[in-house]
Formats: sequence, structure tokens, C-alpha cells
Amino acid sequence: MQTINQVMTPDIVIACPEQTIGDAARMMAKADIGSLPVGDDDRLVGMLTDRDIVIRAVARGMPADTPVREVMTAEIRYCYDDQDVAEVARNMAELGVRRLPVVNRDKRIVGFVALSNIAQADSDGAKETLLRGVATPH
Repeated sequence: MQTINQVMTPDIVIACPEQTIGDAARMMAKADIGSLPVGDDDRLVGMLTDRDIVIRAVARGMPADTPVREVMTAEIRYCYDDQDVAEVARNMAELGVRRLPVVNRDKRIVGFVALSNIAQADSDGAKETLLRGVATPH
């Protein structure tokens, strides 16, 4: 059994709820990523995507100094670092998501798992399961 901590990306960039969306956007640009976990200390409290910034802030005329907490998604899905890759792939497929933050059993952020991580895993059909769930037209 292969676990998420064996395939996840451990080096992640984390935004703070008090940071501005302008700062968060610059962090995304620098790291060439489209989403950031939002952490209070190292506890996961939300997710912020480039789409959140555009739809929830820019489209509504909010300024760049708007705090992340005002536009982040507070209801987040995540997985545990010790979960089986195939199990997480099934869950991601059911949710229709391409990436999930990874937390340990103390719910502290330890990484990120994405479609690309699952695709490289040597796990029983995990890649095919996930692709069927997230890579099909809506």
C-alpha cells in the first residue's frame, strides 16, 4: 500500500488569513501555482484560488488590500498524510477536485497532493480512477 506522504509535495506555500489578496496573488505568481492553503499558524483554515481572487474580489471591485479571509473558501476538503493513495484518488474523483491539501492526524498542514502526484504513483488504478472523476467535461 502506497500512502499519500510518499507521493505528496511537501514544500508548499501557505497564505495567512490576514494577508492581502494582492500579497497572495504575488505569492501564487512567484511559485507559479493557482491555489494556496490558508493557515493560521500551521492549522488549515481555508483555501484560496486564483479563481476566488477574480470572482469573489476583482469582479466585485474589492481592492488588492482585501484580507484573504474575506474571499477564501472556508469549507475545505483535505486528506491525511497516512491515507492510501488509491483511497484518496477515489475521494478526489468523487469530489471532482484535482488537488487537496494534506494534513497529519493533528490537522497540521504537511503538504499538497495533486493529480500529477497521483499520476506518478504506483498504486492500483489510482490514476485511472482520478482521471475519470476530474478530467471529464462538465
